[in-house]
Amino acid sequence: MPGNGTYLAEGAKVDLTGGNLTYVVIVAVIALIALASSAGLVRVVLKNDTGTTKMQEIAAGVQEGAAAFLNRQFKTLSIFGVLALILLSLLPADTIGIRIGRSVFFVVGAVFSGVIAYAGMGMATRANVRVAAAARKANGSATAMGIAFKTGGVVGFMTVGLGLFGAALVVFIYQGDAPKVLEGFGFGAALLAMFIRVGGGIFTKAADVGADLVGKVEKGIPEDDPRNAATIADNVGDNVGDCAGMAADLFESYAVTLVAALILGGAAFGAQGLVFPLIVPGIGVITAIIGVFLTRLRPSDKSGMTAINRAFFISAGISALLCAIAVFAYIPNKISALQGVSAEVLQAAGDRDPRIIALVAVIIGIVLAVVIQQLTGYFTEVGGKPVQDVGKTALTGPATVVLSGFTLGLESAVYTAVVIGAAVFGAYLLGGGSIVLGLFAISLAGTGLLTTVGVIVAMDTFGPISDNAQGIAEMSGDIDEAGARVLTDLDAVGNTTKAITKGIAIATAVLAATALFGAFSDAVKAAVPAGVQAADVAYQGILNVANPENLVGLILGAAVVFLFSGLAINAVTRAAGAIVFEVRRQFRDIPGIMEGTTKPEYGKVVDICTKDSLRELATPGLLAVLAPIAVGFGLGVGALGAYLAGAIATGVLMAILLANSGGAWDNAKKMVEDGAWGGKGSPAHEATIIGDTVGDPFKDTAGPSINPLIKVMNLVSLLIAPAIVSFSLGTSANPAVRYTIAIVAALIIVVAVVISKRRGISVGGDEAAAAEQAPAGKAA
Repeated sequence: MPGNGTYLAEGAKVDLTGGNLTYVVIVAVIALIALASSAGLVRVVLKNDTGTTKMQEIAAGVQEGAAAFLNRQFKTLSIFGVLALILLSLLPADTIGIRIGRSVFFVVGAVFSGVIAYAGMGMATRANVRVAAAARKANGSATAMGIAFKTGGVVGFMTVGLGLFGAALVVFIYQGDAPKVLEGFGFGAALLAMFIRVGGGIFTKAADVGADLVGKVEKGIPEDDPRNAATIADNVGDNVGDCAGMAADLFESYAVTLVAALILGGAAFGAQGLVFPLIVPGIGVITAIIGVFLTRLRPSDKSGMTAINRAFFISAGISALLCAIAVFAYIPNKISALQGVSAEVLQAAGDRDPRIIALVAVIIGIVLAVVIQQLTGYFTEVGGKPVQDVGKTALTGPATVVLSGFTLGLESAVYTAVVIGAAVFGAYLLGGGSIVLGLFAISLAGTGLLTTVGVIVAMDTFGPISDNAQGIAEMSGDIDEAGARVLTDLDAVGNTTKAITKGIAIATAVLAATALFGAFSDAVKAAVPAGVQAADVAYQGILNVANPENLVGLILGAAVVFLFSGLAINAVTRAAGAIVFEVRRQFRDIPGIMEGTTKPEYGKVVDICTKDSLRELATPGLLAVLAPIAVGFGLGVGALGAYLAGAIATGVLMAILLANSGGAWDNAKKMVEDGAWGGKGSPAHEATIIGDTVGDPFKDTAGPSINPLIKVMNLVSLLIAPAIVSFSLGTSANPAVRYTIAIVAALIIVVAVVISKRRGISVGGDEAAAAEQAPAGKAA
């Protein structure tokens, strides 16, 4: 009942009738339509011209490097996947069938996440050269943008198609038991996405930072100058970090949000609660297709962002309209008319109209996506006042650029957090006093936000494709001034779209994690042994922050976000340092590079990025999985609930801070390169390069990795909660085993962090020799 620390009602499990199963089948068919649409777009993209021979050679090198990295990364990740699968199979479940299903769909979720990553990388590495070639032609801006956005549509359609199909398949097979099985599906997707996001982020920003520090700052050559040995690695990184990593990240956001909605749906709305959360993203598939095909650059548009905004708003409006039709066509007008609704909801909500609750909740999610899109665009878009202010500080040096960008990130994080908080609270109020109904409304807001995910993924993939296209064009030299201008403008728009997708991704994390609190509490209650009073565990309740154990858990949850971010940024620092030394070595030891008569050894830099990023992958991953285990088994389920609250609150602020600061620094640099405040080669340009270099690991490594971190920790906590209670209460209580698990988990984290901190920069020799490589009078 409300107020006693229990969210979900006993006996919330429901089975579906033939009619509702028909709806599930229809949703699965819609998911397959999304996948078919993706295949159709592939043909549309690949039929475009691939440019000059030089462009094709460079693009082939990027394709080869990106594929090699992902292949090596997945070999490494398979070890973590097998270990996670073994641990998952050992955790308690209601029946052996659920345990097996949870494990099987853990693998399915991980495989789908990997497929999305490969699709994102594979299409981006084939579209980049086509975008570069299109920019050389008449009406190049519209054509190039169309190719880039349609390529993003390929990945977007695959994301919504696989996510929706996987969830629908679980509901069709397991019906009332589907929420428990979906925990495995979401965990598999989230775990793999986090590793791909972190590993790809380290790779891409190590190459980017290393290339900028030596090429731009020390040698004064352009960003994608072929004389820089790190340029190919930089272009590879755009694909493995932004395309593969973010595509997998948004897929797991999609999957975990559906998991949260379906876990709560059966308890709140009965049978309709298991089906309606699938119908809403099914509508999103339709509007995603519409949105992608509506994204066309018109002659009157000021920039590509105008065209993207127009299509996004239209698709969001269509989503709201179709969701309204679905609500009134599918959901009855009284709570009591719902099939299998719980007694708790009937008692608390009375005879309210569930259609209004569902529709308003979904619209809250759609509006949230629109508001975040606009808010993030305001703080990061070229030409906007915040970015102009950051760029202007370049006149007084790099220190003020860094300070102004960091200040912008702090401020923008507050506004975004307030907007997300308002959406969460507004959806919760729809429950009218029923906690389970309020949490279901929050999860429905998440599904409303999911209706925009297809377009959001397209926006995100658009960014690195545009960046890569500019790099290929510059390296090949086969582009005129007008074409270069087209690609520069697209790249600036891409920086903004990438920042927007990061903001929306963290919003989904908050909505899903908040909704999962209900499932976490229910798992705790269900695990309490017979004969043990609920009051015996009430002191550990999530809401009792006055308990010192819970307060410690809250602090630790916030601290883990800081440690995780620090580990990710430090990993980029070390790997980028190795790149700096290697690029310097090649400029010094290989005659003819600066004159353009000798090619640099691009492969060596790619190899360094690959080895270092995979080496640095383990520690953040172990922290995400083992920290909840250490806190939960060590301090109890109440402290673990508080731990999650601390991680969510800190994570949303940190993620927005890092993403928006980085995006603003990057676009401030582009404004200077376009001629503002002295233009290229000026002191202001060098100052903004430093700001952009600081922002690279902020916006493309640590910031976006917080999103899957939150989801992984929530799902780990949900899965281990019954075991914690079992070892804490009743006849099965075993403090020795419980504390041993906590100590072992904590020790593994400590050892991993210590090993990580002891790693130095690989300089290929002793430190004295490396120091001699630094250019005289120049700080790298």
